[in-house]
Amino acid sequence: MMFNAQAIVRKAINNATTQFDKLGYVGNDLANYNTYGYKSIRFEQMLREDGYVTGAQRTDCKQGSIRITENPYDIAIEGNGYIPVTSEDGDVQYTRDGSFVQGKDGYMYTKDGWLVGGGIKIPANVYKFSVRPNGDVYTYDEAGGLPTRVGTIPLVGFPNPERLQQGVNNKMIATEDSGEPELIQNHRSFRQNAIENSNVDVYGAVNEMLRLNASMIASMRLLKVADDMYNKGINIRE
Repeated sequence: MMFNAQAIVRKAINNATTQFDKLGYVGNDLANYNTYGYKSIRFEQMLREDGYVTGAQRTDCKQGSIRITENPYDIAIEGNGYIPVTSEDGDVQYTRDGSFVQGKDGYMYTKDGWLVGGGIKIPANVYKFSVRPNGDVYTYDEAGGLPTRVGTIPLVGFPNPERLQQGVNNKMIATEDSGEPELIQNHRSFRQNAIENSNVDVYGAVNEMLRLNASMIASMRLLKVADDMYNKGINIRE
């Protein structure tokens, strides 16, 4: 009886810990429902032959809905791919949050100060600028004037994007499992004056949270059963 109770305790603790970890991911998804370009996390569970539950974390790469805006610095991605951005320290990460801004030096940045691509400078005195579907950025000095190309917003893909990991402020980090970034050529994926919403399924996330809560309650009850078994075993020995 003592051996069986110990086995129950180990499995119940393992299963409860796994469910608690998944609950954290689901809660994070719900918190980022209104975060532009956010990709939800899928936590796949597997029951091993020994009765223990294990799981794997994967990024859900499906497209979020596109919302039209009036901001020319808003750039949405239609289809696969990420925009590389660089921190002041030279760290490179990848984002689908295209709500960019113009820095004091004229360059295009993310809202938290990461440089977009290799550096795209929009002069302060231009009449307007446009971003073509392939990422080429053109400026116009006056209405009806000829465009001047000032740079290109790069788009990269990964061999296994589901294995990207969450980085800083809604950015993604390449991993050994995701593979190295590869520049996507001849695409037409960018939409100016538009932004991609998150791909979080609110109703699905809430239902999953309720299911996980029920599962954790069941694990706690199982631990209570094991505790009763211990107490009975101790009473028999006495």
